[in-house]
Amino acid sequence: MTARDQRILDALAARGSVQVNILAEELGVSSVTIRKDLRELEQRRLLHRTRGGARPPRRKGEGAFTERMHVDARAKRAIAVEAAGRVSDGDVIALDTSTTTHHLATQLLGRRGLVVVTSSLPTAMLFHTRSDARVVMPGGVLRRESAGLVGSMDNVLADRGRIMTTFVGTFGLSPTAGLMELSPEEAEAKKILIRAAAAVIGVFAATKITGFGLYPFAQPSELTELITDSAAGEEFVHEWAAVGVPVTRAPLDHPHDPTPGGRTTGASTSTTNSEGVPR
Repeated sequence: MTARDQRILDALAARGSVQVNILAEELGVSSVTIRKDLRELEQRRLLHRTRGGARPPRRKGEGAFTERMHVDARAKRAIAVEAAGRVSDGDVIALDTSTTTHHLATQLLGRRGLVVVTSSLPTAMLFHTRSDARVVMPGGVLRRESAGLVGSMDNVLADRGRIMTTFVGTFGLSPTAGLMELSPEEAEAKKILIRAAAAVIGVFAATKITGFGLYPFAQPSELTELITDSAAGEEFVHEWAAVGVPVTRAPLDHPHDPTPGGRTTGASTSTTNSEGVPR
């Protein structure tokens, strides 16, 4: 993928749609070049061309991992920067197969001595090739939609010590049902990572607030924190505060990246305690 392709996809993720003439001006190329780029990106199923521009691709179910990486990419990067502040050198963490936790993984490559439990092949390979992390991959069956392993992992994680923090994405959520998945296999795999963890943090773009999930995998009582982006409204924050789950809204233009070994966070907004009082 070229740098121009990436900028087009980033603009699409941030705006929801793009126009040929605007992209041509922003990228300093001709409209003919942009139309060619859009045509090639459509052939790769990364967008859907419209008259004079493009919008996100039509999706059925979850969509392929590589496609989902570009959906809400700006929000996911902001959330990843915020969530990375919860991880220090030497921590034992778990990351599920979601694209938001893969964005988080890219923020953690400078941490030293991590132990990372993950069923995601892309995330495992990222740490394996670009960090000194020890990667633990529970066994299972490879699922194409998420590029991850699903299946029974109880024997692998049982009596192996405690995961400090498990980070999980979600397809839908509510203060009653908790976090939910579209796939029963993914939901079961996440439950196992959650049961083995001292803390559980949900990470997801604000667009998931109105999302739909069928299979609950984390009850509100199991959640330590939710991290989303600043597009989430006050009503959402207070609904979760009422069930004892604090919400952090990461600014979409995050002013600070975390330092390589510490728990440094930027200017996040609207985190509340169980009484709904900002903290």
